[in-house]
Amino acid sequence: MKLATYLYDNRISCGIVTENGIIDIPTHTSRKVKYHSIKEILNRGDKCMAEVRALTESVQEFLSPADIKLLPPIPKPGKLLALAGNYAAHIKEGGLKLGLSDSPETTTVPRPFIMPPTVVAGTDTKVPWPKYSDQVDYEIELAVMIGKPARCVPPEEALDYAAGYCIANDISARSVTFKENRAQRPWDEFFDWLNGKWSDCFLPIGPWLVTADEIPDPQNLNMTLKVNGEIRQNANTAGMIFSVAQIISFISHIMTLEPGDIIATGTPEGVAMATGNFLKPGDNIECTIEHLGTLSNTMDEKPAAFYTPLKQD
Repeated sequence: MKLATYLYDNRISCGIVTENGIIDIPTHTSRKVKYHSIKEILNRGDKCMAEVRALTESVQEFLSPADIKLLPPIPKPGKLLALAGNYAAHIKEGGLKLGLSDSPETTTVPRPFIMPPTVVAGTDTKVPWPKYSDQVDYEIELAVMIGKPARCVPPEEALDYAAGYCIANDISARSVTFKENRAQRPWDEFFDWLNGKWSDCFLPIGPWLVTADEIPDPQNLNMTLKVNGEIRQNANTAGMIFSVAQIISFISHIMTLEPGDIIATGTPEGVAMATGNFLKPGDNIECTIEHLGTLSNTMDEKPAAFYTPLKQD
């Protein structure tokens, strides 16, 4: 089942994407309390999800995709996490920077970092160029959405906590203009890298959520990223160092994961950081993952002036 969040008739709603069109869930919910968002459905649990799924067998009234605008499946996630260096080939092409290792999971642990919800964007939207960077990169990633509270979950049970999967593009600023005239300090390079993940709309997600029952093996999905039609990344999720199950388990031992939380699981090789072929204004980025669809975004124009707080006149 594909669950989508969208703008329809000047209201935000959620629905089921089918071959015949979109079933608007609030319109066809029979009970007095309507389900108005994917997060609400997840919070209400398995019984609610079963009621929603039953609509695919009973409803014969559909919205046309042309009449809606897709939004991120959850526009404001409670927690949004991503993984640094989860594909060995990507780590190698980056020159093993930031102390990352391409060692297997027996000698290392996942390296998650958190991002603000303002990085989220939907498909078919423009991504604002950050005021603090002239070098912007792309990163296709498989994203997993949590379906029920997860705390200290063992790896063998972790996929039971996945509501489903979607595509993420972890857009990254590879340079920062506020480095100019800055005194050197330990860890500055790390924080520059981290800040480069936080710009508005830098994590497009979508185009919808595909429920976990349709993705029995998240570790065998082909993934391709194109810039203006040119293939830049072409890999399979089998290349992850840490599997989705291991990632969920590890993070759940650090913090409680809640319904609607999203984890982007890392990117494979082929990023612009390795080639110098960074994104340009107007570039269209298409991310496709097997069984999940295509996420498409376009880079907006560069700012007239960049942010340089230490600039000396």
